[in-house]
Amino acid sequence: MTRGDLDQRAAPFLDAWLAYRAAGVVPYSTPGHKGGRGASPELVEGFGVAALGLDIPHGGGVDDTHLSHGYLRAAEGLAAAAWGADEARFLVNGSTTGNHAFLLATCRDGDEVIVARNLHKSLLAGLVLSGARPVWVRPAVDPETNLSLDVAVADVRAALDAHPAARAVILVSPAYTGVSSDLPAIAALCHARDVPLLIDEAWGPHFPFHPDLPPSAMQAGADGAVASIHKLLPGITQASLLMLRGGRVDAGRFGAAVEMLETTSPAAFIYASIDACRRQMALAGRALLGRTLARAAEARAALAAIPGLAVVGPEVIADRPGARFDPTRLLVDVHGLGVTGYDAERILRERFRVGVEMSDLVSVIVMLTVADDAGTVEHLVAGFRGLAAAARVSGEAGRAAAVTRGHRSSGAVIRGGEQAMTPRQATTAPAETVTLSAAVGRIAAESVTPYPPGIPVIAPGEVVTAEIADYLRFGLAAGMYVSGPADPTLATLRVVAR
Repeated sequence: MTRGDLDQRAAPFLDAWLAYRAAGVVPYSTPGHKGGRGASPELVEGFGVAALGLDIPHGGGVDDTHLSHGYLRAAEGLAAAAWGADEARFLVNGSTTGNHAFLLATCRDGDEVIVARNLHKSLLAGLVLSGARPVWVRPAVDPETNLSLDVAVADVRAALDAHPAARAVILVSPAYTGVSSDLPAIAALCHARDVPLLIDEAWGPHFPFHPDLPPSAMQAGADGAVASIHKLLPGITQASLLMLRGGRVDAGRFGAAVEMLETTSPAAFIYASIDACRRQMALAGRALLGRTLARAAEARAALAAIPGLAVVGPEVIADRPGARFDPTRLLVDVHGLGVTGYDAERILRERFRVGVEMSDLVSVIVMLTVADDAGTVEHLVAGFRGLAAAARVSGEAGRAAAVTRGHRSSGAVIRGGEQAMTPRQATTAPAETVTLSAAVGRIAAESVTPYPPGIPVIAPGEVVTAEIADYLRFGLAAGMYVSGPADPTLATLRVVAR
């Protein structure tokens, strides 16, 4: 987890950030609230004077306006060592910026790129921005749970065989459901053909710090990865890390892409939170995650014992060689209670003060992190017991009688339709608006993404299928939220004009 003579006890950006406040500098610069003095009383009360006092710029705050001290680059070097990369960049727009940069740095308009179909919508946006032509590889689907699993090595090999000019392979690992692909084998396969392997590891920032977790992208030999520090590690919202290793990706072109995409006004407190989180995990990550894994096992067993609930776990990859499962991710099927996941999320939040990560028609996802303790696990289990009781006695039962695991938003529905145009071609082509029924068989000109989990079920350039249209109608009627389409009710859909 460390490299060379770098001292992981150091936190250069964090220390410089705190030193600025201690220096008592009177700012005649951005941000306009100037340490909170100009902020509304409501914001000061809610956010706190100390927090507003640390909302300072990177240049002209933590560092001088010429960035001559290099605090950020020093902190990024420590992060690269901690995650096992050659180079790292702090990101303040989540992993989205890194995913966009992946495509812009490796592909030009019309280039083929092999992409996992369970991609996040930010990777889809990268396809639009770059003009790349996706060659989809689709994750396996568990026949019992309809859960999307890993992308098979054989499927990546077949895609490379059929498309030898592909500029990169870009996968999502772990998937939103916690399943990781066999990245060491896939990396070896890609490198034998001198093709870079890039990984959207947004949901696996903790992997390098405990041996009982799946291997991280860098440990597996990937050429690049993004990891969302804010998702499963103690970083501020939007904090993310971009990593590179080896020489298959042009680091200069990649850096230029990040500079073009990243905000020119980064929040210093996000950078500082990444630096603090890196030090914490490099020094104590194994012990912290060991406790987290133990608590996750306790929670998994307690939830599985509640009648009507099913907790999906590592058993779904039992016959998937090389696949791994993140046990800190608790995917709880609730349709056995006669409620949808949307119902469950609402009841858990409103009646039992339990906030889940995601809900769909079938399930909710709960994440345990280094922040959890025995008390939060007890609260979680009590909330689900209350949910089960509420579903039995309050009239909620029966509302979701027609819901089956076939309606899982992270299952077969994300396989998509035939790719008839590139995402950029479809997005920029003349379009017309038709009813959802009339869109079946037509080429989509916009994306439709249930959110969360943020995986498009319709991507621009794909032919809309009747199965997906039926799924969306059912989901919207049950409370699904979708992002992407001009008409969020999906009474209509934009399709490429004939």
